[in-house]
Amino acid sequence: MADLEIGIGKSGRRAYGFDDIAIVPSRRTRDPQDVSIAWEIDAYRFDLPLVASAMDGVVSPASAIEIGRLGGLGVLDLEGLWTRYDDPEPLLQEICELPAERALSRMREIYAEPVKPDLISARVKQIRDAGVITAASLTPQRTVQFAQTVLDSGVDLFVIQGTVVSAEHVSTRHEPLNLKRFIADLDVPVLVGGCATYQTALHLMRTGAAGIMVGVGPGQANTTRGVLGIGVPMATAIADAAGARRDYLDESGGRYVHVIADGGMRTGGDVAKAIACGADAVMMGSPLARATEAPGRGWHWGHGSHHPEVPRGTRVQVGQVGSLEQVLLGPAETDDGTTNIFGALRRTMALTGYSSIKEFQKVEVMVAPAIRTEGKAFQREQGRGMG
Repeated sequence: MADLEIGIGKSGRRAYGFDDIAIVPSRRTRDPQDVSIAWEIDAYRFDLPLVASAMDGVVSPASAIEIGRLGGLGVLDLEGLWTRYDDPEPLLQEICELPAERALSRMREIYAEPVKPDLISARVKQIRDAGVITAASLTPQRTVQFAQTVLDSGVDLFVIQGTVVSAEHVSTRHEPLNLKRFIADLDVPVLVGGCATYQTALHLMRTGAAGIMVGVGPGQANTTRGVLGIGVPMATAIADAAGARRDYLDESGGRYVHVIADGGMRTGGDVAKAIACGADAVMMGSPLARATEAPGRGWHWGHGSHHPEVPRGTRVQVGQVGSLEQVLLGPAETDDGTTNIFGALRRTMALTGYSSIKEFQKVEVMVAPAIRTEGKAFQREQGRGMG
């Protein structure tokens, strides 16, 4: 793809977000009942291609269990409130009630409490004992410190997640995490992210990760793009990572690394477009924060919302629209695509004639500026509704 001239001294690629593209119907249609939206990673199979974001307003041990029961994977943030406090419920309630001018300072105070290894073990055990697949997340900075505790607790999938995660971190102050060596020493599959380019995705695949999260700063509670100026529109980021997956498959002699689209998806149509661009599954936060079982009680905030130096997230009121089951599987209680999200995905696949996620990744898409305009108008309406 040719670069576009930004100015005499700088050129750049044209990139596309979900609002810029549309899925093209094919010559064949199917009954939705004949479509499978299941996916597998390592030894684990899920009925829904859903990974719930490791955010305190989205995933608690109880909601992780419910998400697992419904067919998805809930990821618990091991640096969140559930591993800092024996009973975080009063603090969750307080965060929801904070006036805007006090939110950042008070959240910094709340999250200053140290992470406790015994609570990591207790929370993972609570989820595991419920009989669902267990996943938990650490940032690269805390991975070495708490990794053994996490492994000893019996986690099934280990998630290493930061704003931007690279296979090669350079530091003159401390020994950085060597992802390749770390993953090689583990007996559990590891998901790593985020990334947003072909080259970074390819390097992360070479570390031995079972899956990579793709997306930098597109989420509703994330302000990375405004604060740091970093980001790649999601459709292009996913397609580039899918290209890296294809090339790594050849390079490695057949090792398939899963691509998980992370952030920027609010509707069933967004999820369908993410998979059409090459994702195997999606990681979602704000749509799940709107469920009545979500610990945020209709509020949503990102990992970086309480950063002590450079906050890269905000606390937003997303409201409540129904149960987790309604949000994921219906019946829909809204006509904007934000409930029955995976029922909509199944119908999109049926209307385009595809019967599985892997097949649907081959669907034709087109650049559709009219859809982009309509999408932005929709987002403006959504923004007014959440004010």
